[in-house]
Amino acid sequence: MSRADKIREAFAQSHGAHWHPTDAYSRAVWLGVGLVVGGMFLHQVELVLFGVPLVLSVLLTRKPRGTPTVDVRPVPRGAGLGVVHTVAHLDGADAEIAVVKLPGGARAVPAHSPDLPVEIRRDAWGPGVDLRLDHLFAGPDGTHVYGPIVGVEHVRTILPPVEHHPSGPLPPRPAGLVGIHRSPRAGDSTELRDIRAFQPGDRLKRIDWRVTTRTGTVHVRERHAEADAEIVLALDTRADVGVDVADWASPHYGATTRPGGSLDRAVRQAASMAAGYLRQGDRVALMDLSRPQLNVRSGVGRRHLMRIRTQLVVCVQAAGWSSRVALRKLPHGSVVVLLSPFLDDDVAELAVQTRKHGHVVLAINTLQLPLVPDAETPWGEVAAEMIAAEHRLRLRRMAEHGVAVTREC
Repeated sequence: MSRADKIREAFAQSHGAHWHPTDAYSRAVWLGVGLVVGGMFLHQVELVLFGVPLVLSVLLTRKPRGTPTVDVRPVPRGAGLGVVHTVAHLDGADAEIAVVKLPGGARAVPAHSPDLPVEIRRDAWGPGVDLRLDHLFAGPDGTHVYGPIVGVEHVRTILPPVEHHPSGPLPPRPAGLVGIHRSPRAGDSTELRDIRAFQPGDRLKRIDWRVTTRTGTVHVRERHAEADAEIVLALDTRADVGVDVADWASPHYGATTRPGGSLDRAVRQAASMAAGYLRQGDRVALMDLSRPQLNVRSGVGRRHLMRIRTQLVVCVQAAGWSSRVALRKLPHGSVVVLLSPFLDDDVAELAVQTRKHGHVVLAINTLQLPLVPDAETPWGEVAAEMIAAEHRLRLRRMAEHGVAVTREC
């Protein structure tokens, strides 16, 4: 760094959260003193008469006092996507004019004006900066300014939206003892399970007297218990791809995920399905295929839905490629909803093995089709066709092994 750059940087750092003279003040000092001294040295009364008012204006100028501030009313926590309105309060102290950088552009207003309306728009879920009000205050005659001040960043995390979707298949063997779905265990519901011979410990009210009279042996009725379904939402966060193959290798800036990409679609679908299953009383768990430390245990209720939506944002923030995928400690007889673009054989094999272990597996394809090939390369169409063909083979193989496959979410 040259000496001029160091001097320029030191001068820029001197301006900040305090009152300091402007360039107009400096010019008045140097020009006024220069005219007076030059007029006296050259015996020119006109120069002295021009310089004296400038010197007097500098001597009579009072440095403003006080600390001007800009405060913003907090945005409601429950606000989601779209437009949110709030206000900014200005406390100008001794200042006369305030320049505030609003989302729509910089705006100059009186320093003691009423609250300024502020419109905040967020079109993407996830963590983000809602507002940062950079500001500058000018004193009387514009000879002193306070700032420029870099405003405080107001960060807010928007949870993935919940949309109405059908819940999906339910397990024939859910875990639990009380719920709305049939269980293979004996219980006290109204659905008949079996008629068998009486055993020690059976209740007398379960005796089937017709069968007992006909056979001469005491028989009892067994009924199915009603149970809560155990739902596992398995999220594949290793890749975030869109419909354009040329953009797969390029990072996306400005949002948590690529808008309309596979990860964005997977998170939205997972949040909506979690809300649907929890609404009917089922137990829902969340698992990250490549990062098991981010898993959420199964639970019920509205608080658990908020926990799942919050953890979905955490999983996306930690997203990245991993060479291994796994589903650990699955409850027996659970429904596994696997959300993935299915770009490799590992995740397809994981779905098949999970189905062979007796779980109901619903594979939701988050890859948007048809793919748009890379127009800048001569083999772009061939590459897109090969990716699509391999993708279809994986979906077909999973369907042949009993996995319920949706072509696109």
